Amino acid sequence: MPRQFVFPVVRVGKPLAFCVLALPLALLGIDVWREFQLPGSGLGPDPGEDVVHHLGTWGLRTLLLTLAVSPASRLFKRPQLVRYRRMVGLWAFTYLVLHFLSYFWLLGGYAAGVAIDGRRLGFAEALVMDIYKRPYITAGFLALVLLIPLAITSTRGWQRRLRRRWKTLHRLVYPAAIAAWTHLLWLSKGSFMDPFVYGLVLVVLFGERIVFRIRKQRRARAASAV
Repeated sequence: MPRQFVFPVVRVGKPLAFCVLALPLALLGIDVWREFQLPGSGLGPDPGEDVVHHLGTWGLRTLLLTLAVSPASRLFKRPQLVRYRRMVGLWAFTYLVLHFLSYFWLLGGYAAGVAIDGRRLGFAEALVMDIYKRPYITAGFLALVLLIPLAITSTRGWQRRLRRRWKTLHRLVYPAAIAAWTHLLWLSKGSFMDPFVYGLVLVVLFGERIVFRIRKQRRARAASAV
């Protein structure tokens, strides 16, 4: 009976979760459309900055949500929740990619080209220089780069190919989350409430994993002693 009950819930839950995760992007699309129809009606006084901030915020939130899936499955004793982790992780990657693309296009001036000392730089050269000169962009770009191999190898096929190395590779999500939080911290001006809240969530999620691993090792030692 439990198997017959869980299976339909998972089948219905995944499309529902997909729609919920896509909702912030859909709402942003509506605001952008309203902004084109009537400037000032959909976004704030700086539409480009609002778009970049919206995508970055939801990128970090979904990344933290990805890290929260396993602790939630253990806390509520619902191992089937782990089936949602790949979807949430891919949405986090999507939001962060869009965040960087929107920054480079809307705020970085790459669409019109970047000129330094009277010399117009190519896209790649200007991008490297921007990443090098601005630490908060360096941290954010590092988070994105760390997530790329995770997104590529997120399928079951790659999991079978890599076997035990798959879990080792996907631990890159931890430094990626730290780099994303550092990006937010360095970007914050005046108010540090958001970095504090997200940092606290990150500490709790990391702490739960440490406690879980310690308990697991203790149970393994106790079983081997018996």
